[in-house]
Amino acid sequence: MELKTIEEVRALFAKDRYATDSGAYIEEIGEHYAKCSIRLDERHRNAVGAVMGGVYFTLADFTFAVATNWKKPEVVSLNSTVTYLAPAKGELLIAEAFCVKEGKATNCYRIDICDEMKKLLATVTITGYRVG
Repeated sequence: MELKTIEEVRALFAKDRYATDSGAYIEEIGEHYAKCSIRLDERHRNAVGAVMGGVYFTLADFTFAVATNWKKPEVVSLNSTVTYLAPAKGELLIAEAFCVKEGKATNCYRIDICDEMKKLLATVTITGYRVG
């Protein structure tokens, strides 16, 4: 079954409980693309008040999953590399997943994470494997 509407995609990924319980929300979908966000609150912060690195990774992993699986769930991640560039200053993290290469069995995506001021905070590269 091919999912088409963003409402159907949101319903499917509502089952991704760790990410959605952390506040991950699907903003946009497109061919080999997704844009997701997390509105930050106290649960996302570490002991000194900065956003925990795991929040960035959770949002990136979720955005990758949406970009690669919204039409047909069959891709799992093989490898991820996170580069943290700057601390978040705002109250919103926005991630965009861009396809670097789509192969028959594997793919590679770059996920850029910004705040609402469009400052690049982290970049994540994820390699996926098609299991279906």
